[in-house]
Amino acid sequence: MLRQRILTAVVLAPLAIWGTLALDAALFAAIVGAIVVLAAWEWGRLAGLTGPLRGAYAALAGLLLVALYPALSGFASARFALIVLALIWWCAAFVWVLRFPANAEFWTRGRLAPAVAGLLVLIPAWAALVGLRIGAGPGFVLVLMFLVWGADVGAFFAGRRWGRHKLAPRVSPGKTWEGLFGALGTAVVVALVAGELLRIPGSRWAVFLGLCLVTVATSVLGDLMESMFKRLAHVKDSSGLLPGHGGVLDRIDSVTAAAPMFALGIALLGGHS
Repeated sequence: MLRQRILTAVVLAPLAIWGTLALDAALFAAIVGAIVVLAAWEWGRLAGLTGPLRGAYAALAGLLLVALYPALSGFASARFALIVLALIWWCAAFVWVLRFPANAEFWTRGRLAPAVAGLLVLIPAWAALVGLRIGAGPGFVLVLMFLVWGADVGAFFAGRRWGRHKLAPRVSPGKTWEGLFGALGTAVVVALVAGELLRIPGSRWAVFLGLCLVTVATSVLGDLMESMFKRLAHVKDSSGLLPGHGGVLDRIDSVTAAAPMFALGIALLGGHS
């Protein structure tokens, strides 16, 4: 399994870096949008949608992206509003994750609530990535990617080596506090390197470092939120599209929460939008 994960990452990571740097904003939005549509198709499974309904759900996500792009590309206020909407959603999600499984009945009594939740997870995350690419530039998108990737690696190895204390046993038994500290440790390293490369002013170093740490902590919430829905759906992975990694949603769950937080922080930190 670890070997498959490494091989898949070796293929996908360079493609993601190249796409972020080489593609213009519109094509970047389209590629990320295609990934989001695939993730929506997987979320449809978690929401209990089958057959044509599942395909229609993914199509709806795609139509929403197409409808939103003109506003995102033309108006900073639209990008900011969607990011704020996402953060409001994640504040509520934090409470739901903490209270799980006391709230399980709410999510399992029908398909509408989990279906709406999927759109609130995926659409604003896409908007945050696109807004970050347009407003701040590809360099900041790469910083976000490396923060999430580094956190994943740091959490995996720290949790494997020292993991003893469960972080959220009712939602994701494999995650530990030691893994979280490993993720935060890698965030510090990424932030220090990124701050130099992006020439973050000295007066804003501490704030930028704090933003990176908060972004990584928030990324864990995205992971836990998807884990909660997988538990409710009684599945281990969102799909089997990526060898060793499960589905597309399993790879971007952390980004769905991290992207809005990082995009808002960069907008407030540097005046980008």
